[in-house]
Amino acid sequence: MKTFAYVVWLLIGLGLSAAAYAVSGPSGEVGAGVGYQPYDPAGSRHQTVPLPYFDLDWGDVSLDTDDGLTWSALKADGWSAGPSINYVPGRNANGSLRGLRDVPDRALVGGFVQYSPAEFWRLYAQLGQTVGGAGGQGGWAGKVGGELGYPLAMGIIGSNQLMAHFADGREMSTFFGVSESDALDSGIPGYKASGGFQNVTLTQSVEFPLAPRWSLVASASWAHLLGSAAQSSIVKEVGQVNQTSVQTAMSYKF
Repeated sequence: MKTFAYVVWLLIGLGLSAAAYAVSGPSGEVGAGVGYQPYDPAGSRHQTVPLPYFDLDWGDVSLDTDDGLTWSALKADGWSAGPSINYVPGRNANGSLRGLRDVPDRALVGGFVQYSPAEFWRLYAQLGQTVGGAGGQGGWAGKVGGELGYPLAMGIIGSNQLMAHFADGREMSTFFGVSESDALDSGIPGYKASGGFQNVTLTQSVEFPLAPRWSLVASASWAHLLGSAAQSSIVKEVGQVNQTSVQTAMSYKF
């Protein structure tokens, strides 16, 4: 399920970049890579997956691996805001999650606001409603954070990002709640999740130039579950409060 969704994102990104290039040419980077990351937000296990890499701008429209598709409909003095749509990966309830409900891949439809007075740093917030889930799944979710980029030696670019994700009770229960029937089927104690902050994530990224227009992008992240997510019986039984992930990709700069 997840691999298929990543391929769909890649095809969408390539289609958008091709359309943009036909008109005026996009700016930014596109590529593909691989990641070793938690299988689900509870951190029940890790998996290695193919990953697309996007950091493209076409006028006021942007496509980014982390932020999804955004349109800066309002811009003034370093501020930008507008609608956004992002991809929310689901889970198959297998392995240690057997007996819980599957969660399909979904979309997060909403908006964003960003303050970026200089190219290499920004403050960012995104809020939206998840769509495409089964009955009782999905709700409001978003993130707030900041990113700082800086040049290193030999053309290497580094960046640090601190981000906090939050969700309402319905969205939090999608991944962290356990209903009575789920408890009977899975053996994991029942749990009703509440809204609030889900995690705080710190990411270190580095981009190494390899050849004209080609780069190697690598990042490592550490996430710490908070509040209702950290107290979930799923996390206590089969998950992890502290989670790590690494990604790497080859990118081509337009």
